[in-house]
Parts: sequence; structure tokens; C-alpha cells
Amino acid sequence: MKRILRNATLAAAVLGSAGIATASSIPGMRGHDHTGITVPDMKQAVDFFTEVVGCKKAMSFGPFADDKGTFMQDVLGVDPKAVIEEITMVRCGYGSNIELFKYTAPDQKDLTPKNSDIGGFHIAFYVDDVAAAKAYLDAKGVKTRMGPLPVKEGPAAGQTILYFQAPWGLQLEAISYPTGMAYEKGAETVLWSPKNPEK
Repeated sequence: MKRILRNATLAAAVLGSAGIATASSIPGMRGHDHTGITVPDMKQAVDFFTEVVGCKKAMSFGPFADDKGTFMQDVLGVDPKAVIEEITMVRCGYGSNIELFKYTAPDQKDLTPKNSDIGGFHIAFYVDDVAAAKAYLDAKGVKTRMGPLPVKEGPAAGQTILYFQAPWGLQLEAISYPTGMAYEKGAETVLWSPKNPEK
């Protein structure tokens, strides 16, 4: 019996260290692949992500629609008459991808959530120097918020952050933690970081 338990423990350790999903996760889950964002103007969005942020366009495709059935509702949970005019995927350095959608729909709302709104969100980009990022963004005419703001206390101590905004209102963040964060000392799980993507 001890041998069975030891073998089961060893198998669990090997599988866990290989990054394979466990019983308490989606089977085969490996990581975050992309974040999808609906934008009001595809050219503006692609230009911003490629010419300002520094991402690279990988592909575009579409349109997608179903003028006779409920395909769009069944697959995406949108109005059956919604149309995806275009989808563009961009890659941003060492990190997951961003999928940009240009939709039209009979019930489409034009909402730009604040970070404090339920369903609000932002995208953070790791940078080597937040002050240099701010100077660059300011020179490009991008709306930036207060910062660079160094975090000096608590588990996130070691970070420096700066929030900024895309022309259509999307919230973004520049973040850096060149010597790590305080929580990492003795942490069982450390956050994935594009500065050390192999960890």
C-alpha cells in the first residue's frame, strides 16, 4: 500500500511539474492564449497597437455572420444578427496575444468601462523602464495617468506602474518589477512574467 501511495505521489509530482492540468482545472489547460477586445475602428486599433505600443500584426480574417439562423448567438452569445466585420490578431512581445474585433449588431452598446466597473478590464504590458515608457507615450500624445508610481509596501512592493489610455478609451498599463516583487520570497506560486517567460 505504501508503494502505491508513493508511486501515486511521484506521478502527481511529475505531472504537476510538467505543466499539465490537474483534476481541478480545465483538462489540458496550458495558459492564457489571448484576450479579445471589441473596438470601434479596426484601423485605429491596429495602428495604435502596432505603431504606438509596438505589437506586430499576425493575421486578419472575417467577416462572420448568419442572416438566416442563430449561429452567432449559439457560438458567441451575441444578437443573432450580429456581424463580425473583421478580426485581427496582434502579438505583443513575450506574452499572450490580443484579438481585436470589429462588430456591428442591432443591440450594440457603446460602453467604455472604467477600471472600477463590473466587467471593467485593462491590459498590462511589461516594460523595462516605466519612466521611459511615460515619456514615449506623452510624446506620442497618448493620455497617461499619474506615474510612474512605485509600489513600496505589501506583497506587490517592487513594482512600478503607469496607467494609460487608447484613443477609444481602452485602459492599459505599463508595469515593471526588475528585481521581482516582495511576495515572491517564499511563495509557492509565482506569477508568470514576460521578463522571464521560461519560469
